[in-house]
Amino acid sequence: MDEDESLHRYGLHPAGANLDEVRGLLAARTQLEQRAQGDGDTELMKLCCVRLFNAGTLEDVLLIWRAKSASMDADCSIDIQLLCGSGLARTKAYLSCQRLPEAEAALQRLLLCEAAGDFEDFSAARHSAWYATYYAS
Repeated sequence: MDEDESLHRYGLHPAGANLDEVRGLLAARTQLEQRAQGDGDTELMKLCCVRLFNAGTLEDVLLIWRAKSASMDADCSIDIQLLCGSGLARTKAYLSCQRLPEAEAALQRLLLCEAAGDFEDFSAARHSAWYATYYAS
């Protein structure tokens, strides 16, 4: 499945079982990307992350982080803001409560990016609207 097929099949706001399929697709693509950069299709991975961002479920934050961390290409393709579908403050609080090295790494990156101004005027609604326009064109 490529990005266009996936967009047609799930749209940007899947729910229920479709959202679970998106999680599975992202996990599988992340594994491929970790094995060999380029094998995971980072554009498809980003689209999956946008969908999870739109769902705004905190439990998806680490799945998105794993995808972002899968390779240099994935890190560049998947915006750090996509971790924050529930908002920046809630995401930072969630990550700080997790006792996993990857949660600490994600939190530290968020803090660095926040200090650099990457979250200035950030809102999940505006970010979601931007992606809706991006994928509509």
